[in-house]
Amino acid sequence: MTIGIGTRSLLLTQSLVGMRTEMADLQRQLATGKKSDDYAGIGLNRGLTVSLRSQLAATEGYNDTITNINVRLNLAEKTLARVGTIGTETKNSLSQMTTAAGQTTAQASARSALGEMLGLLNAQAGDRYIFSGLAGDTPAAASLNAIMDGDAGRAGFTQIVGERLQADMGASGLGRLVVSSPSATSVSIGEDVAGSAFGFKLNAISSTLSGSSVSGPSGTPPQMAVDLGSVNPAAGEVVRFTFDLPDGSKETISLTATTKVPPGKGEFSIGQDSAATASNLQAQLNASIGQLARTSLTAASALAAANDFFNMDAANPPRRVDGPPFDSATGLVAADASNTVVWYTGEAGEQSARSTAAARVDQSITVNYGMRANEEGIRWQLQNIAALAAVSLPASDADSQDRASAMASRLRGALDVPQGVQSTADIRTELAGAAKSVDAAKQRHQYTKATLSDFLESIEGVSKEEVGAKILALQTNLQASMQTTARLFQMSILNYL
Repeated sequence: MTIGIGTRSLLLTQSLVGMRTEMADLQRQLATGKKSDDYAGIGLNRGLTVSLRSQLAATEGYNDTITNINVRLNLAEKTLARVGTIGTETKNSLSQMTTAAGQTTAQASARSALGEMLGLLNAQAGDRYIFSGLAGDTPAAASLNAIMDGDAGRAGFTQIVGERLQADMGASGLGRLVVSSPSATSVSIGEDVAGSAFGFKLNAISSTLSGSSVSGPSGTPPQMAVDLGSVNPAAGEVVRFTFDLPDGSKETISLTATTKVPPGKGEFSIGQDSAATASNLQAQLNASIGQLARTSLTAASALAAANDFFNMDAANPPRRVDGPPFDSATGLVAADASNTVVWYTGEAGEQSARSTAAARVDQSITVNYGMRANEEGIRWQLQNIAALAAVSLPASDADSQDRASAMASRLRGALDVPQGVQSTADIRTELAGAAKSVDAAKQRHQYTKATLSDFLESIEGVSKEEVGAKILALQTNLQASMQTTARLFQMSILNYL
């Protein structure tokens, strides 16, 4: 039989169990690098550890937000840069404004460029449309064909241009002007109706014709006139009529007195007396106004229609001519979405475009990075390129080449983006400011994360070298204890005696 060794053997056994538990914990520390699996094992620093981990989690959340913002900003930057480049390419193509088969090379390119721009503005970051303002789940713009040609009975931009041209030209084709002869020696020109939004507007009249006098513009509707008096003008003397056009430009008709019959372009024949000369001046003025209406006014009308159609926001819906009839219309009305294609389909609220998307990237910093496709810098490019694509230039029309030239001269200035008009570069600059704030916050978070992680490691972590030494020492003690315990449990009455 064996002899029990009582309390001493129990204590040895408990010590052995304790060392095995300590060995298991040291092995866990060596594997995980952590002092404890729970906060209880950390001791008095458990509260600090919880706080540090909370700060690290917040930093990680900010970094995730920054990643999402950077994706949107990078996509927006590329889109806006390309929209600006398309505008420059279109401007450069205006040198190819030579009519053939009813359309210039520049016009064909313009429609293609417009389609590309609309596709870019419908770009998505994840499942959100970035140029739709608050309506991130809605495309920013309608399709090219719908915008230009209409759909489902709704008028497209090409129809709007045609209606506006009728209103600007008037039934007589003289740009809503009336040329008359109040007396035998005078020629008068006036607007057809007071307060009309369409056609030529009188700006100024001047004359170097001997013995002549000029008046106006004045009256309701405005009129201006030249009276030759009783003296015939001399060859080379000039009378000038200046008009304002719907796009804000000005045009001047200069008519020079000549003894040639028939007169050349921009001239009128001197008759036997001032009455005959006035009659010749009136006929030439009629012809010159008609030719100016078919060229410069037609180009200006298309650009005005583009502004009516594309320039829209919460306070200003798209507009179209209040008709039919269109050739005698006097004003514009808000377009109805039931009968007119609305090109911008995103959100068009009153708040600024940038504020339609905002995110906190730091504890005290919020970045605004929203965008709308109807912002002036983007819309300006769209409307001018669309006007180029929509204007009619029939190859059989003798005025088409002059009309193309008038369109090109206006678009060169417009696509250069006049002073005071927002450009895509202006939008990119605003977004660059947001990107700079985001990058600065990202760097701060990197420094913060590194500092907090090191601090947390000093509390929760262990030295693997120190743990390894403890394991070796514990293995030695454990081996000795096990040997001693084994010998005690092997004792019998014979060994004892």
